Parts: sequence; structure tokens; C-alpha cells
Amino acid sequence: MHRVVSIRGINFPLIDYSDALRTFELWIQGGGAHQVCIVNVHTLVSATKDAEYKRIFCDAAMNAMDGQPLRWYANLVKHAGLKDRICGPELMVRCLQYGVEKNWKHYLLGGKDEVLASLQQKLVADIPGVRVVGVYSPPFRALTVEEEASIVEKINSVRPDFLWVGLGAPKQEQWIYRHLQETRVPVQLGVGAAFDFHAGAIKRAPEAMQKVGLEWLYRVYKDPRLWRRYMSTNPVFMYYLLWDWIASKFSFLWKKDS
Repeated sequence: MHRVVSIRGINFPLIDYSDALRTFELWIQGGGAHQVCIVNVHTLVSATKDAEYKRIFCDAAMNAMDGQPLRWYANLVKHAGLKDRICGPELMVRCLQYGVEKNWKHYLLGGKDEVLASLQQKLVADIPGVRVVGVYSPPFRALTVEEEASIVEKINSVRPDFLWVGLGAPKQEQWIYRHLQETRVPVQLGVGAAFDFHAGAIKRAPEAMQKVGLEWLYRVYKDPRLWRRYMSTNPVFMYYLLWDWIASKFSFLWKKDS
């Protein structure tokens, strides 16, 4: 069992990529359906403001820290000693690569048709032997009950081991949560912009910016429309980090009085 830390009521196991892969392998062997939430600053702060959204993370089989600020919090406030985060796009590539010899099957849900076509082509070219057994780009609107049932049927017909959902937060987490047991896929993950990154539709931030927690700034530079999103959550998280760090440093004061 791995140690678990809580960040604002959401639990995270202290794991690395290898731990995650071993866990997924056990899930696939054991059957059942499991939701993995790749949590970043935006989704965590959004969850603190929305009880229904937060319930998804509380019920998830695994929450992974995506974003350096969450790792900073875990290390500064919880003394976690984490050396790295678990980045959604990187986790996706590692699962695809590791799964080749395991014969793992993958389904891609979300994104534009042209992005999915390019993504599938690149994955097959870059990872020989990878098994992408299905892709689907749903309409960019609210889906009817019949349409959602049809998507579930498409997924179940090819019996994948992994369902990768790139619908953006909170839609991707909500979709997985709503259909988790219907799809019967052992490992189900929402990976946000990973489809666009791996398809080459969007360029990722330089590694140096990723390491110091400034990937968000690069994304805003590339797409200024994201400014409001980050400005509504990043300052809130930094407040949480500073407040909880101070509280942890001076907790001995009220422990002594209690």
C-alpha cells in the first residue's frame, strides 16, 4: 500500500509512473472498471467550489498529481518527498508503450476528427505494435441519451483495456463517472489536451517551463483565451498552498493547547 496525502479533501497516493503502470496491470487482470483522475490546479480548485464535481475525485480509484504546484503542496505541507508529478500526456505514452508486449487495447474518445486521425496515425508510427482498437469524436454539444448509449456500445464492442477521454475538464471526468460501470473498461482516464499534444495540433511548453510549473503560462501565450481560466484558479491554489503551509508549520501551537 502506498501512503496517501490529502489536498483540500482530495486523496492522492504517493506513486510514480511505474507504480501506476503496475496498478493498471492488476486492474486489467482482475476486471472491473476504474476511473483515474489526472488532477491539476484548475480541476482541484474547481472541485473545491463544486461538491458534485469533487465527489468524482473522492470516488475515483486513483487520483494522480498532474502539475508541479500540486507536487509542491504535497512536499511542503505533507512532507511527501515526491520527485516528480504524473503528467497526463506522459502517462498516456508510457501506458501505450508498456502495453505493447501486454497486448493492451486502447480506445480514444474526444477531440476533433482530424486530430483523432492524426493521433492514431502518429501512435501507430511511433509505437510499433500499439493496439488502438477504436476512436470516436463526439459532437461538440450536449448529447442525447441515445447518443451516449451509442458511444458506450461502440466502446464495449471492441472491449478495450484503456479508455482515454479527451473532452476537457470537467466534461471528461463527468462522462467517465456517469458511464463507468456501463463501459466495463478496466482503466478509464481523462487526459485533457493530451490528444492535441500527441497529434501535433498543439505544441507543449518547453521542458524547462514544465519543471518550474509554468506550463500554464506557455499555454496562455499560445491561446490567450485560457487566461481567464488560469487566473480564476491559480491564485486560489497559491492561497491554499501558503495558508496550509503556514498552518502546518505552526500546528504545534494548537496541538499543545488541545
